[in-house]
Amino acid sequence: MALRSARKPIFYGWFIVAAGFFALFVSMGARNGFGVFVVPMTGDLGWSRTEISAAIAIGVMVNGLSQPFLGRLYDQYGGRLVISISLLVLGLASMLLSITSDFGAGFAFHIDIVVFEITLSASLLFLIAIYGLVMSTASSGVSLVTVHAVLAKWFQRRRGIVLSIVTAGTSAGGLILTPFAAFLIDWTDWRLAWLVLGALVLVLALPLVAFFVREKPEDMGEVPDGERSSLAQADAGAGRRTAQATAPLESESWKDSFRHPPIWQLSGAYFVCGVTTLIISTHYVPFAIDMGISPGVAALAFGLMQGLNVAGVLVVGLLADRFSRKNLLGTIYFIRFFAYVMLVMPGALNYLFGVTIPPSFGIWCFAVLAGMSWIATPPLTSSLTADIYGTRNLGTLGGFTTFAHQIGGSISVFVAGVLYDQTGTYVIPFGLAGLTLLGATIASWSVKERKYSVRYQTATARPAVVGADAD
Repeated sequence: MALRSARKPIFYGWFIVAAGFFALFVSMGARNGFGVFVVPMTGDLGWSRTEISAAIAIGVMVNGLSQPFLGRLYDQYGGRLVISISLLVLGLASMLLSITSDFGAGFAFHIDIVVFEITLSASLLFLIAIYGLVMSTASSGVSLVTVHAVLAKWFQRRRGIVLSIVTAGTSAGGLILTPFAAFLIDWTDWRLAWLVLGALVLVLALPLVAFFVREKPEDMGEVPDGERSSLAQADAGAGRRTAQATAPLESESWKDSFRHPPIWQLSGAYFVCGVTTLIISTHYVPFAIDMGISPGVAALAFGLMQGLNVAGVLVVGLLADRFSRKNLLGTIYFIRFFAYVMLVMPGALNYLFGVTIPPSFGIWCFAVLAGMSWIATPPLTSSLTADIYGTRNLGTLGGFTTFAHQIGGSISVFVAGVLYDQTGTYVIPFGLAGLTLLGATIASWSVKERKYSVRYQTATARPAVVGADAD
């Protein structure tokens, strides 16, 4: 009995970590696997790559525009309500995509603008309405912005690894749900695949969030990180929280944050992150298929990339609590730049010099290198934002940085579709996207973390940060 009473109970924050992980696993994993639907849907409904890319780009744009507003709703009403309602809408909208059809075959509106043309058929307008507007707005409410904001209040000392764990849910979803959706498409058709993905959101993710998520440790009689083993330890935790409130840029008003460089540097780098990830989410599988790789193998390569994301983000999470976060962030962007070099090199050498390299070389090299760096950037960006500006307005600020991310992604997705239809290859848009990563690397490394981050302001009250650089 004495042993049982002395056993420390599980910190409730870990239940929220599990619920957040699975919510992102199901919702983001399914949405990020849209690439496997591009070829079958365009084949059945007669869309061009430009047209389906335009619909996806609108979705990414709407998702970006709605992020700050959903982040603000989170700051006002809490994560449990916002995330639960968003999951409900997201699940229903996903299921509605299964009825996308040529039900208005006689209706079409033609747009011809210099280098591209789009025919707005009824089926394409339906996709834009459901995926581009409804689904994309709901996705803003169940995203890294809201989930990270909730967990940043529950964890302080272990914030880096915790945010990395839940972020891994997005890639774990891609690892499992993308090949699963490809299997359903091959086994039946893409309509059933959308029905199943929507049902998973409603039946599995929604109940977990509604039951487990709570807004802050005090709601459950806890303190951040669960450090309640003694009164002295709780007092020490309170001391850390007081010290953390002395971060130089923390303010009651979210508007004050935009008067200083870090939010702009982080948002600019995150813009590039959107450019270089969402173009791949949409066009990587079609690119591989165009290179002569079977749809199943292309989906497997994408799944491998998502699986390595899990390993990459967890390793970065462990390092983020010990080393300079801005240096890790810049290094990750540079690794992703090298991944893009590997991806376009076979096609570029063949196009420019007639040198033949098996396209599978670039596909698999990119899957490995990008997989280790793909989603390692969101937890670092969120952690740096929380460290520099505090958690009071983290939903709003996270929404702004994610807005920049999604705008970059929207542009890259659409431009890639247009350039593909004009040139017959993805080499040019992928090459241009890769070059932007050099700018993200510089922007990240230039953040003055030592000057502004709360980790350095409270160095005397907590273990020193190992390996931190001087700005």
